Amino acid sequence: MKHSRNNRSLKTFTSAVLAVLCVCVVGWISTLGNHANATGEADQAGGRPDSRTPAPPEKRSASSVAAATLARGEYLAKAADCAGCHTAAGGGAPYAGGLGLASPFGTIQSSNITPDPRYGIGLYTYDDFEHALRKGVARGGKRLYPAMPYTSFSKLSDDDVHALYAFMMHGVPAVPKPTPPSDVTFPFNQRWALRFWQMAFAPRDPFSPKTDHDAQWNQGAYLVQGAGHCGACHTPRGSAFEESGYDESSRDYLTGGVNDHWFAPNLTGDAGSGLGRMSEGDIAAFLKTGHGAGAIAYGSMVEHIEDSSQYLSDEDLEAIAHYLKSLPAQRPSGTYTPGSDAARSSANGNRIADSLPVGFYVYRSFCASCHRDDGSGVTHAFPTLAGNPSVLTEDTTSLIRLLVEGGNSPSTLTGPPRQAMPGFATTLTDVEIALVLTYIRSAWGNHAQPVTANDVATLRKEIHK
Repeated sequence: MKHSRNNRSLKTFTSAVLAVLCVCVVGWISTLGNHANATGEADQAGGRPDSRTPAPPEKRSASSVAAATLARGEYLAKAADCAGCHTAAGGGAPYAGGLGLASPFGTIQSSNITPDPRYGIGLYTYDDFEHALRKGVARGGKRLYPAMPYTSFSKLSDDDVHALYAFMMHGVPAVPKPTPPSDVTFPFNQRWALRFWQMAFAPRDPFSPKTDHDAQWNQGAYLVQGAGHCGACHTPRGSAFEESGYDESSRDYLTGGVNDHWFAPNLTGDAGSGLGRMSEGDIAAFLKTGHGAGAIAYGSMVEHIEDSSQYLSDEDLEAIAHYLKSLPAQRPSGTYTPGSDAARSSANGNRIADSLPVGFYVYRSFCASCHRDDGSGVTHAFPTLAGNPSVLTEDTTSLIRLLVEGGNSPSTLTGPPRQAMPGFATTLTDVEIALVLTYIRSAWGNHAQPVTANDVATLRKEIHK
């Protein structure tokens, strides 16, 4: 039986509060606001500035750092999408922080991670940097909220951490910009309690290659689990908002999770809502351009592709795809049977004709011009809805949000032009949105559970649309 979104939210919040009281955890601050992802918070990196600007510690000059090391560090910064979260909206200076991230406990501000000695990380030694990146402990011993995904970055190799440090210190201009204060409510603003959360949930060891897998698999695993921190969005959370798994040894790893009112889908081999029907080439193309096998990126993934994954080498994209395709199906939901509409009976309650459901008329009036009468979409422009994993997923958060407020596809260096989808917040009622989504999830061989008007109304209230 499908529970309502309100019940799930209440149970999750209650579990989180109990976990805080029992283990002195201050809580998890949501990752993905935008794509999830290498973010910190106000005063997180450089500490509270003094009235004077102290001299930075001695470091090698930029000219003495090998060009290959700087290039590797820059590549890793893109792979980790550092600028995506540490850059203020509306044209802020790269890496200078100031991006506000909403959470159930208040708003945090991503920190300045430029080498400015007063407001950034200019005073950080390599050891300071490594502790913050891998262990979530900033200079001076301050514990960091896991909105900064150090649980994933703990897996980075020593060489890669050194390269990233070199780039941040010598490849990024210093920006003397203070970080606005975060607004996190009590008791979640008590950082000392994060020690217990980190002891209980934070991984501590770098990635170790698996000898029973080939080099390509290990490279993909290293990127997905480490710099890419895919699990930060695509893995469900436990009662203390910890990731339910950090690698393929967990049955929950990469099976999907909700972040900032977007559902990051299942990346395991499920043939319904997962990657089971996508090839390695499809997955690599999707990460490069936002398009693959009729699926098109939406929501937070758009920014991640634009800022991060499109810049990865073809070799690394293929390794990621190879690793993901090795993951067995977990948490299956929805099915797709091409050429069969028999599944629609469960959504309509009986085997009535297409011409009778309200959802059919709404689809023909507002959706078919782009997605076509048969749900086939338009290649490199509008996504296929027949068999689309995001259509078949159990959690309908993203589907509802797309209909309410619209969206757009990515704009990349090698992909097709950006296309936009209009929002229907003022055009369709909650009931009409629910009915058209129910129709889509049961047409053209799709078979997924109906969407209710209560689902739509609840999400619309949460996103204030």
